[in-house]
Amino acid sequence: MPTGRLAKWKILLTEFDIVYVIRTALKAQALADHLAENPVDDEYQPLNTYFPDEEVNSVNVISEDTNAWIMFFDGAVNAKDIGIGEILISPTGQHYPATARLRFFCTNNTSEYEAYIIGMNMAIDQDVEELLILGDSDLIIRQAQGEWETWGIKLIPYRQHVEDLSKRFKSVEFRYIPRFHNELADALATLASMLPYPGNLHIDPLEIQI
Repeated sequence: MPTGRLAKWKILLTEFDIVYVIRTALKAQALADHLAENPVDDEYQPLNTYFPDEEVNSVNVISEDTNAWIMFFDGAVNAKDIGIGEILISPTGQHYPATARLRFFCTNNTSEYEAYIIGMNMAIDQDVEELLILGDSDLIIRQAQGEWETWGIKLIPYRQHVEDLSKRFKSVEFRYIPRFHNELADALATLASMLPYPGNLHIDPLEIQI
């Protein structure tokens, strides 16, 4: 059994269906022939390597003087099962984590929506009025912001339900964050997908203190 750092990597990588493929050999002569047939001349211009979504990797600073609650969410679909995780953080720093295992088929996007909706319901139960929602799914966040249309027939009901839940708040803001800024929600979702389900057995809730 792997321990320490290897165990951590194993947990993180189980979210992805990784298949090892042996790399085929690349003959150096093929590369040399290509360069010989395509010499650099005076008309050569370097490729434009600008990508319109480069700003996605920028870090957004969250103001600490806001009264808004913060919600992180994430979904994990892998060979084991499907798990979702979300964390609700109060303006005073109280953390309310939640995780669940989905026992029906989900794609990556639908699992993100499931986590998204459960987190919003948690905020509604806490009588939250202002909510800042942070996630590492660019598709889900941009659809919530109204920047992208929702075409997937399975995602349209999710999108409509999110709109209905958003009306329960005084203000709701959606913001994309890089994956490495969403580590806790990602860890909760991955663990939920890996832990064995005990059937109808009762499990006492886990109390987590920070």
